[in-house]
Amino acid sequence: MTKIKESSTNHENKQNLSSCCSIIYATQLLSGLWTLAICCALENGKLRFCELKKSVPGITERMLTYQLRKMEANKLITRIVHAEVPPKVEYELTPITRELDPIVKELEAWGNRHKKII
Repeated sequence: MTKIKESSTNHENKQNLSSCCSIIYATQLLSGLWTLAICCALENGKLRFCELKKSVPGITERMLTYQLRKMEANKLITRIVHAEVPPKVEYELTPITRELDPIVKELEAWGNRHKKII
């Protein structure tokens, strides 16, 4: 994966757009193939890593790990570590991400309608 330098024009454009437009900011947080798929998998509650991997077809362990770390850093999910041996780790949506539920349902309905016309 190519890392964008913070001094690049692309990075600067993204920063400028996201600072002046909340829609751009929100879509940048949720963009990419896996973020919404992981949110959908967590929609019914907490899941462990292996359960998430099974719930998101085609994602590799490496990509799931990367996405979970990124989503946790962006406060989209919470990582819960239980003090057990062996350690038990669960992931769940944060309250602010739960606010997306009606929006995601509308996107799903729109997607179903759009599929029919193509």
